[in-house]
This record gives sequence, structure tokens and C-alpha cells, in this order.
Amino acid sequence: MADGFGDARGPERLEAFSDGVFAIAITLLVLEVHVPSVDDSTTPGALVDALLRQWPSYVGYLIGFVTIGNAWINHHNLMRLVGRVSHSLLLANLLLLLAIGFIPFPTALLADTLGRQSEQVGAVVYAGAFSFTAVAFNLLWFATKRVLKPGASVTAVAAIDRSFRLGPPVSAAAILIAFVNPTIGIVVISGLVVLYLLPRSSGT
Repeated sequence: MADGFGDARGPERLEAFSDGVFAIAITLLVLEVHVPSVDDSTTPGALVDALLRQWPSYVGYLIGFVTIGNAWINHHNLMRLVGRVSHSLLLANLLLLLAIGFIPFPTALLADTLGRQSEQVGAVVYAGAFSFTAVAFNLLWFATKRVLKPGASVTAVAAIDRSFRLGPPVSAAAILIAFVNPTIGIVVISGLVVLYLLPRSSGT
């Protein structure tokens, strides 16, 4: 036994708890999209103008939704390979959920700073949060590989190995790039998100 435990319990409870955290985190994103102040004197044009001025909040919501949704997909793809739950798997999963639960904050910060002088800070913090999430995913994958179910797809394991190893160094590079050019830093992170959205990144 990899962790010295004889418990052959499957990942169902772990997945259920994790899904709850993912659902709460992705729901919290919409709290940063506010309804403009409206009174009897507000004209349709003024309301439309106020809605348009909130474009960074819409962008932030979209970025956060795709990021958390993508993380949920990859978490699901890992759990389908789990044969039994180990203590190290539980700990690694909690670390990932710590990262996921935090994502709404850097997403909101990024949205608030888009197009402003403080944009660099928002981009660096967001890239830093993404980097931490990438490290947490790799630790979870390391723990998962120790408790793979019999007959786990060799193709899927190899695909996850290839894609996951890119996350920490590329996202760390995005942090450094964001210090120089916030826009390019976010583009690099977006490229990683697109990579992890592709079916071949998990062998599916």
C-alpha cells in the first residue's frame, strides 16, 4: 500500500466535496458584476453607458468562469483514474481546493485594474494565483498516480504528464512577463487555459 492504509474507498466523497467547492467558487464570480445605480431620473442612454463602463467586470467574470470551469474539468479527468483514496490524495486535493476557492479574488482584482495604471499588479497577482493552482494540480496528479485504478489508460496518464508539467514553469514565466507587460502575461496564462481545455491534454 502506497500510504500504509488498507482502505479501498473510492473517490466519490472526495469528488462530491470538491464539486461543492468548485460550484461555490464559480458562483462567487458573479458577485463582482454589479447592477448600476438606477433612479427615476436615469435615462436609457445613461443606463446603457453605465453598463458599458462595467466591461472589465464582464471580462473578469468570463476569465474566472473559464479558469474555474477548466480546473473542474481537469479535476474530473484525474478522479476518473483514481482506484482508491489515500491520505496524500486527500491532502493534495485540499491544497487544490484552497487555490480554487481563492481564484475569485485575483479575478476581481484583475477586472478592477484592467486598463488602469495598476493593471500590472492585477496581472501579476492573477498569474501568481494561476501558478499556485498549477503547482497544486501537479501535486494532486503525483498523489493520484500512486493510487491509479487497475487498467487506467496509459494514454491518459501520458497525456496528463505532458500537459501538467508545462503549467508551473509557463505560469511562473507569465508572472515575470506581467511585470514588464501585463497584457502579454495574461495572454500567456490564457494560452495555458486553452491548452488544458483541449481533450488531448487529458487523453480523452
